[in-house]
Amino acid sequence: MQRKRQRQRPKRRPPWGAARGRPSPKRLLDLVLGSVLLTLTAPLLVAGALVLAARRPPGGVLTRSPRIGLGGRPFVLRSLRTRRLRLDLLSRLPQVVLGDLSLVGPEPLTPADEQARTHSTDTSAPTASTTAAGAPHWRQELRPGLTGLAQLRSRSGMPWDEPALLDQHYAEHHWVGLDLAILAGVVHDPLRRAIHARARRGKAHLSDTDHRLCNYSAAE
Repeated sequence: MQRKRQRQRPKRRPPWGAARGRPSPKRLLDLVLGSVLLTLTAPLLVAGALVLAARRPPGGVLTRSPRIGLGGRPFVLRSLRTRRLRLDLLSRLPQVVLGDLSLVGPEPLTPADEQARTHSTDTSAPTASTTAAGAPHWRQELRPGLTGLAQLRSRSGMPWDEPALLDQHYAEHHWVGLDLAILAGVVHDPLRRAIHARARRGKAHLSDTDHRLCNYSAAE
């Protein structure tokens, strides 16, 4: 009696960055650059946390919000309860190092927003039963980002800016070079605005009277 040959299932391709059990270039960037940034900003974060603790804000020093991460796994997003010097954003760096977040990626959404965005931005998305069987939405194939293409482009005022579409564009074309370009833009744009603002404040606004001679009289 011949043994029936079992039909082999095709191996499912692991998420980008998990192939062969080694960290991907994107994950290595998160670990190396995230650790460096965390080390540099740690004194500022500690100082901010101490100031907040002294003020005893309702709810504590940190805000906590449920979000959806890689593979649809829920996690708690923790941020300092302040936006000064973008400390709320920088306080998420530990979660980049731990792997809940990436330096660059789609916006970290709440479970309700995740469900709404999934159904509204992907008309060809599989049904709920198919998704449960192993076809995750593109959002679930990437770690959500500390920042991203949507956050960067949203400041440009372009009429076609749509965060969900920009996040999807990033998910389809992401690579380490794009991550570095986005990070460079995130740093460059605020610095440029700050320099321009200081230059405008530093300019002397001379009126017509500033150019008149000492003995000039309006009656003349």
